[in-house]
Amino acid sequence: MKKLLTFSLFITATVCAGERAMTVDDLWAMRRINEIALSPDGSQIAFGLTQYDMEANSGHTDIWLVSSQGGEPRQLTFHCKSSTSPQWKPDGQSIAFLSARNGSVQIYALPLDGGEARQLTRFPVDVDDYLWSADGSKIAFSARVHADATSLQQSAEMDKQAEESKIKARIIDDLLFRSWNRWTDGKRTHIFVCDANGENVLDLTPGNFDAPPLDLGGRQNYVFSPDGAQLAFVSNRSEMPAANTNNDIYLVPVTGGMSTNLTGDNKAVDNQPLYSPNGEYIAYRAMARPGFEADQYEIILYHRRTGEKRALTAALDLSPDQVIWSHDSKSLYFNALEQGRQTVHRIDIKSGKIAALIRENMNSDLELSADGKRLFFKKQSNIMPHEIFVHDVQKDKSTRLTFVNAKLLNELEINSTEEFRYPLSDGGQCHGLMVKPPFFSAAKKYPLIFLIHGGPQGMWGDEFHYRWNTSMFAAPGYVVVAINPRGSKGYGQAWCDAVSKDWGGAPFDDLMAGLDYVLENFAYIDGSKMVAAGASYGGFMVNWIATQTDRFAALISHAGVFDQRSMYGATDELWFPEWEFGGTPYENPELYAKWSPSFYAANFIKIKTPMLVIHGQGDYRVPVTQALQTFTALQRYEVPSRLIYFPDETHFVTKPQNARLWWTEVFAWVEKWINN
Repeated sequence: MKKLLTFSLFITATVCAGERAMTVDDLWAMRRINEIALSPDGSQIAFGLTQYDMEANSGHTDIWLVSSQGGEPRQLTFHCKSSTSPQWKPDGQSIAFLSARNGSVQIYALPLDGGEARQLTRFPVDVDDYLWSADGSKIAFSARVHADATSLQQSAEMDKQAEESKIKARIIDDLLFRSWNRWTDGKRTHIFVCDANGENVLDLTPGNFDAPPLDLGGRQNYVFSPDGAQLAFVSNRSEMPAANTNNDIYLVPVTGGMSTNLTGDNKAVDNQPLYSPNGEYIAYRAMARPGFEADQYEIILYHRRTGEKRALTAALDLSPDQVIWSHDSKSLYFNALEQGRQTVHRIDIKSGKIAALIRENMNSDLELSADGKRLFFKKQSNIMPHEIFVHDVQKDKSTRLTFVNAKLLNELEINSTEEFRYPLSDGGQCHGLMVKPPFFSAAKKYPLIFLIHGGPQGMWGDEFHYRWNTSMFAAPGYVVVAINPRGSKGYGQAWCDAVSKDWGGAPFDDLMAGLDYVLENFAYIDGSKMVAAGASYGGFMVNWIATQTDRFAALISHAGVFDQRSMYGATDELWFPEWEFGGTPYENPELYAKWSPSFYAANFIKIKTPMLVIHGQGDYRVPVTQALQTFTALQRYEVPSRLIYFPDETHFVTKPQNARLWWTEVFAWVEKWINN
């Protein structure tokens, strides 16, 4: 029986006490810290920093450097092309990064003692990702190539022929032929190894499969052994990867040859292999249930000499995300979603004892100093975009090292996230988050924005989200409520499991109970002026609400599922609907029909809640036809509705001017109907 680690830390209602409310342009003016990389000696941190230009409608990333003691960061790269993915060379004398400054994405190295960046690789294809061997003599990298090409050059020539051909037809023989937001075009991701100068390239994963896989990988999908002789990597080599989650971890010599399946005994997800620094172990994450992408991860410890495998987190009802080793190979650090936060823990591999280190806010990108005394990470909250922090492990104290958005944030009035819990009719309890508008007064009445997260196995957290930003939703003068109903991550696996095969059942009841609770307990919410909004599964729930209740003045559905059967026939991954609805729609049509808002669309005749429908053409997870069906039904039954179609966006809206239009239309829709 697993035990849920609970805590009763309630967020104090503090604010960024500025002079004005946040605007959409402010949101896009925030500088965004990306990857962080600690130098081998622990004295400096390299990080990517992205800045957006609204008028240019684009973003740009450079590499920056800050002392691990704090202080003013300094910019290292200044090229007109972005520089991303900083990694220290093992000797600590230079920082490697990716850039397309000479036409294609290649690996560069910038010496810290001065001088220009040197291009290390000149491959005829783009580099997707890379890493160094411990001694700095080798580089492993991943790239998308034609599986039947005998070299990188031949793969590039095949790309050129396709680009120059006047025939643009695609001939497809199997699944997956597209993933998330791109067509695979018959290509595969392979892992290669070369020397430190980018020469003597060898394909370590030849064949008609992806390594790393297209989906369900970890934060680190391939890694060198400490002695540099072996590579561990993740791949799905099943006949139909679109219909199963059987990602496995393989081991292969860096000289090439046959790979060995380390996790062939498990038909569910295995990923994120990590060699211990002393070379004795490989730690990795594993799920237990095949076909279920939201199952709980366990950290498994594999002893390389004896072959023994041991679950380290079996007593913990949380799902580890990023995992890193201590340098003495005696413990592991990991973070996990936990009740609206992303907490950090340490586990002793000998005793199995787990200690919670960091509880507040959302914490990611863990980096540990060689002496194990300082843990570096990124922290965010709804009033603070990502900044770099350090945690003194012995003193149990965290310190902020960077302040990249301090000037702008000091101008803005933003209230911190507050939380509440409310009882359910079955005796359980549900957790919700609230953000109050700027310059809030309890004596006033405010409209309510009721947010519903995607997934469905997602989680609203205390974060500075750049698309569904709770503080941005609150900025015009609205109270924002975001509830984590059954299906949400971070509340134990049983809570997460409860949405499967019950999409519009208990989760809908939880949401409505939460709505009742806030109306009864927070007198400043105006129950006559409420709008519900959500994306993906949240969009499904908005579509479902439109057929079930007239409680809201207006609805906003982004990338929402409307008809489960047609969704199945067009989505990229099949394991997800087959798990959620107990098989294919051809074998089990009842559940697909039961949880399809389309089957209840006739209810639009009497409910008629105005709905804004939004979708991107390049969304292959929830294809755009779902929005077209939603809008068609609304219009057919004369429900006030509007469709916003983005031909150049995917499941997400990522271009600055499109995002500004998105927010403008969303706020205009809210204002129109709460005041109608």
